[in-house]
Amino acid sequence: MPSPDLPPLREVIARHGLSASKALGQNFLFDEQLLDRIAAVPGDLSGKPVLEVGPGPGGLTRALLRAGARVTAIEMDRRCLPALAELEDAFPGQLRVIEGDALKLAHAELMGGEPFAVLSNLPYNVGTALFVRWLAGAKGSENAWPPLWTSLTLMFQQEVAQRIVAQPGGSAYGRLAVLAQWRSRAKLAMKVHRSAFTPPPKVMSAIVHVEPGTMPEGVSARMLERLTEAAFGQRRKMLRQSLKGVPGAVAALEAIGIDSQRRAETLTVEEFVTLARALTAER
Repeated sequence: MPSPDLPPLREVIARHGLSASKALGQNFLFDEQLLDRIAAVPGDLSGKPVLEVGPGPGGLTRALLRAGARVTAIEMDRRCLPALAELEDAFPGQLRVIEGDALKLAHAELMGGEPFAVLSNLPYNVGTALFVRWLAGAKGSENAWPPLWTSLTLMFQQEVAQRIVAQPGGSAYGRLAVLAQWRSRAKLAMKVHRSAFTPPPKVMSAIVHVEPGTMPEGVSARMLERLTEAAFGQRRKMLRQSLKGVPGAVAALEAIGIDSQRRAETLTVEEFVTLARALTAER
């Protein structure tokens, strides 16, 4: 079925008197070809449920709808709701808009308990918090893996995106990289120039694509989160110092053959997993 003819995004924004809100971390994308490329990153979306957070006036939403996705969009900016309602009318039965705060909503319940892809140009003030929450799995059952989301295709500031896909030893490598890579596959899908946005942000952006992987056996997700929080909370300190507050961690380092004089940024994801497994077994 051919997509309906839609007015240009700039025209929609002007008609509804919209402007990007700095308080809500908004930057609007108008380039429809770029938006279609972003919507294509996870593969064929035809007939598939997609969760979008912070659609704003609906730039990426249009691309997802054109790709045939069944979109649930969470938007807390009431000013954008009339523009999104027009898309609901243009794509009957394909779009559902929820007014609310994505950090306060149960996404799996919202999606009816069926697998879904996440695609978002995330508002920068909540992007990392949402990402860490998705990586953590379902609340109350963090070790139930894989999660209901089948992929995360997310726009971040480029510096944050690089931290997600970073390898050990570099300055970008830290807690976010370990959490993103220990039971998921994360890659940088594309870079997006600051000039593509209105208003242009001060920094470049990038799209990160994450898919769930196999969860290592015998490891508590909460233990790994606690370890990485302690280890990277005091960067450039030796592990014997930074992990003092985690009971048994320093002794476990010795038991598994990791030098406690090393710094957190030198440990591989696999070494963090091995340490978390040793501490999980002690509990």
